[in-house]
Amino acid sequence: MSTKSPWTAFWIACSATFLVAIDSTMLFAAFDALRKSFVGTSAAELSWVLNAYTVVYAAMLIPAGGLADAHGRRRIFRLGLTLFLAASVACGAAPSIDWLIVARVVQALGAALLTPASMSIVLAAFPTEKRAVAVSLWGAVGGLAAAVGPSLGSWVTASAGWPWAFYINLPVGIWALWRSASRIEEAVKPEQSRSVDFVGLVLLMLAVGAIALAIVESGESRWTSSQIVLVAGAGLVACACFVLWAKLKTNALIDLSLFQHRTYRYVNAATLVFGTAFSMMFLGFFFFMMGVWHYSLPQAGLAVTPGPLLVMPTAIVTGRLASRLGHRRFLVGGSLLYALSSLWFIWVPGNEPNYVTHWLPGLLMSGISVGLILPSLSAAAVNRLPAEHYAVGSAVNQATRQIGSVLGVSITVALLGHATLQRIDFNALYILHIALALLTGLLCWPVDTKPRAAQTEQK
Repeated sequence: MSTKSPWTAFWIACSATFLVAIDSTMLFAAFDALRKSFVGTSAAELSWVLNAYTVVYAAMLIPAGGLADAHGRRRIFRLGLTLFLAASVACGAAPSIDWLIVARVVQALGAALLTPASMSIVLAAFPTEKRAVAVSLWGAVGGLAAAVGPSLGSWVTASAGWPWAFYINLPVGIWALWRSASRIEEAVKPEQSRSVDFVGLVLLMLAVGAIALAIVESGESRWTSSQIVLVAGAGLVACACFVLWAKLKTNALIDLSLFQHRTYRYVNAATLVFGTAFSMMFLGFFFFMMGVWHYSLPQAGLAVTPGPLLVMPTAIVTGRLASRLGHRRFLVGGSLLYALSSLWFIWVPGNEPNYVTHWLPGLLMSGISVGLILPSLSAAAVNRLPAEHYAVGSAVNQATRQIGSVLGVSITVALLGHATLQRIDFNALYILHIALALLTGLLCWPVDTKPRAAQTEQK
């Protein structure tokens, strides 16, 4: 048994995960700066700086989990981090919008490789009785990074320019790459004889990529309805082909027996629903602050910060308790609190700015609820899985959240993407928030992760 502290591996893995998560939301704040830098570029073209990253990241996460399990978690983690850092340099130095989009695609490939490997490294570093705390903290780091991304992006863009939204990745990323060479071990040796299921990989990328692309374009006006339906239909056909292939193929990319675990099925469904609500919440906050209360972008970024700051401490407490009590009560309770926060935003804030008494209480409720839900979903998803499926099981869960995020962005743009916004325009968004929160709680009710002697689970 290794004498190395598991927390060393934890912080190395989490530092890279932090960079990946923060890059998924940081550029919301840099959108106007990019438009000014690349004169003559349309808003639709600029949107692909954001969307290309999300779509490719979601499509590659599940294959990346299989690659980490097959070829070694440390090896894939380091490969992904190297790609991510190189692409960050290319993004910051991009001479054109096309070059920036291509660099973002490469950045997403690196992010997808290192994310499931990072989760697997954390799981393997800790004994069983401490995994709930460790994984909750791992999820909290990602949730906190995604949450503070817009406010940090506002500050970085205003003070140093948009390229530094990418260059800021280098110091932390280089440190993680250096330390991972000696401080992270392969907990499960990769099977040298196991081949990669390239047919499954291609089918899965086509399925997730096409469906995500259709969702993203549904919020734009460039495609006709028939084109969107055609692309979505192609994605569904590819998905059906993937499932059929996985049933027939020996050593398929994803072992479909993962979904025989009852808790795993329900957690992934809840992750899709809450991932949608989470991204709706963030974009909705910025639309309200800037469109109704007329805050500047840096002011809006600062105004949403107190909620995300509660994610980490809430996750620490939740993780410790969940290791003894299971995750269900925190998932269901967090979902109800999230619904209450949305109810607050329907009833209380008006047209006139009143941040401390009208906005902050709802923001604090939403921050606590995110701290209860997001890390617990990540932890509960892999709680009952065998060790050899940690990486791919985590990857499926993280990809599901990304697909939900794309859907949430599209819904928010459809509801609030007007030239001018009024207070009443947000009621439909908050009502949908409440419905999604309650559905999340309902899906989490069957989740069973209480510690028990027998590790088997009935369907």
